[in-house]
Amino acid sequence: MDRAAIIGLGMTRIEANKVRDTFADMAWEAVNKALSDAGMTIDDIDNVVTTSNDFWDGRTISCMAVGDASGAKHKNISCCEGDGTFGAFYGLTRILSGSYGTTLVTAHSKGSESISSLITNASFDPIYDRGLGMDMISASAMQARAYMNRTKTTPEQMALVSVKNHGNAIRNPYAQLPMKITVDDVLKSEMIADPLHKLDCSPVSDGCCAIIIANEDRATKYTKTPVWIKGVSFCSDSFFLGDRDLSQAPSLKAAAKKAYDMAGIKNPGKEIDLAELYDAFSYQELMWLEALGLAGDGKAGKELEDGRYDLGGALPVNASGGLLSGHPVIAAGLIRIAEAVKQIRGDAGKYQADGVRLALAQGLNGLCGQSHCVWILGKDK
Repeated sequence: MDRAAIIGLGMTRIEANKVRDTFADMAWEAVNKALSDAGMTIDDIDNVVTTSNDFWDGRTISCMAVGDASGAKHKNISCCEGDGTFGAFYGLTRILSGSYGTTLVTAHSKGSESISSLITNASFDPIYDRGLGMDMISASAMQARAYMNRTKTTPEQMALVSVKNHGNAIRNPYAQLPMKITVDDVLKSEMIADPLHKLDCSPVSDGCCAIIIANEDRATKYTKTPVWIKGVSFCSDSFFLGDRDLSQAPSLKAAAKKAYDMAGIKNPGKEIDLAELYDAFSYQELMWLEALGLAGDGKAGKELEDGRYDLGGALPVNASGGLLSGHPVIAAGLIRIAEAVKQIRGDAGKYQADGVRLALAQGLNGLCGQSHCVWILGKDK
């Protein structure tokens, strides 16, 4: 692929309720931080892509709420509906088309102003499934159970994901839920949907993120620390849950393979230095690690117990605290990209991992990981 890089990033703190901030306020903060980070002004931005969702924002044409705050005046602007990794993918294609030199991508969400169970219930088929009253949590509980049955992953191993990620969040000033907890704390927390306890689930969150993508010529003009996009791909599975084996994630496997091939990666478990994954629920971190080829099938739980995915381990995963420590839905994947960029630049502060040159970021759309987007980012071209 042609060379493009991420040259700026900005984000708000992730909080349970940003009652004093509108969507535009959050976007304004994140965009100006990204411009400052890149050493740019809005005049240096060629076009803008905003990422939002009408359901989560509670309004039609939700992108209009953040267009002005994203600096779109007199610029080509477009909207992507879904996770921020997909919005960033769209922004990247605009760079690779040769039509633009720089693209600003934003993603925002205010879960505090939403009723997630109603919104995610509307994701189901209206004829057969929606009337059952299912939502994302109950569907994910079904997936967790299917995954556990197939791989023999234990509740204790799932709980350890929560322990690790909340512990990592203690070092991250932007995280919503920094906590020092134990496996026993997780297993004794309220059962939300068997087998998912409250501390197996990510919280309701508000937040916004912005990144700036540039072509090779422009990337080195503004910053001395561009982070190069080595490979990126997305893939979607069947919409109907009954048409899928919920214990596996073939769309993630397919997306990862394409991204790895693009980046020239032959052995991801040894070549990737750090991963920021979409851990909306504790089991997902383990399941996604296996689908990404970063762990053997059914082996991620044991490797977690052995410390492989700790901040000081061989492959740190969600060093930032992940989504279990703060989950602004639409911005979640874009934040994963931003956190990976921080690690490669060495800017992650107290949660900086050692020697990160190649990192993976993942986002998803749809029920039980229907669609996945995988980004491979590197220090070198």
